[in-house]
Amino acid sequence: MEKLKGQDSLKLDWAAPAKVEPECLLRAHTVGHLRQLAEASGDFDGDTPGHPGIWDHALRGVGGALKALEIARHGGSAFSLLRPPGHHATRSRAMGFCYLSTVAIAALEARAGGSQRVAVFDFDVHHGNGTEAVLMGQEGTFFASVHQHPCYPGSGTADVGANCFNYPVAPSFPRLDYRKTLSRALERLLAQKPDLLIVSAGFDAYARDPIAHETLEAEDFQWLGEEIRKRGVPVFSVLEGGYSDDLPSLVLAYLGGLASR
Repeated sequence: MEKLKGQDSLKLDWAAPAKVEPECLLRAHTVGHLRQLAEASGDFDGDTPGHPGIWDHALRGVGGALKALEIARHGGSAFSLLRPPGHHATRSRAMGFCYLSTVAIAALEARAGGSQRVAVFDFDVHHGNGTEAVLMGQEGTFFASVHQHPCYPGSGTADVGANCFNYPVAPSFPRLDYRKTLSRALERLLAQKPDLLIVSAGFDAYARDPIAHETLEAEDFQWLGEEIRKRGVPVFSVLEGGYSDDLPSLVLAYLGGLASR
C-alpha cells in the first residue's frame, strides 16, 4: 500500500471489500470446511496456521475479489490487494497458505450473476490446485495455470477434464520461453471466448523470490499486464503468492501494464 499510494505514475482509486453472502462460499466449499475454518482452534497443516481471526481475514480476501468482480462488470479494471491467497484451498481443505478458494468463489459468483463463460488465468509459480479442484467440470468455466514443476504442491503436470489446462515449466526456465508459455496459456483460455477473465496474480516466479526458482523480472510482469489488457476482455486480478521484498514494485509493474495504452 505504501508503494502504491506513494507513486504518481498511475491514478489509483481504493475500495473496501464487498460483503460475502454464505451462498457464495457454499458454491465452492463444503459446510464442514467452512465450519472448521470459522471455529479454527489449531493449524490446518505446516504451511497453513489457524491464526486467531483467520476466518475474518480469509473472508475479507473473498470480499476483495467480489468487489473487483463488481468493478469489472461495470467496465473498470481492478486488483484485489488482499491476503491470504486462495488458489490452493480445495472444497474441503485449507492448505498452502490458503483458506478459501477466493478466485473460484468469484468465478462461480460471476456465473450465477449472468456471465456465460468465465476464464481463470493463474500465473503464480505454484499450481493452482484448489482453483482447479473447485472449477473442474463446472459448466461455463475454464482454468489455465502456468507454474514451476517440480514444486509445491506437486500437481498440474497435465490437463484435467475438459476445462482445466496446465502448463508446467522447469525450474530456472529461460525468461523468453516463460513468456511464450504464458502467451500460449492465455491464448488457449481466450479461444474459449470468455466474457470475463479473472487473473490469479502470483509474483513468486520472480527471479529473486525466496521460495521458488524461476527467472521473471519486473518488466515481464509489466509485459504480462499489457498482454492481458490488449485482449479487450473484462478482467480483474487477485493477489496470490509473491514473497520477495520487491513485491510492491512487481505489483506496480503489473498494474502499469494493465493501465498502458
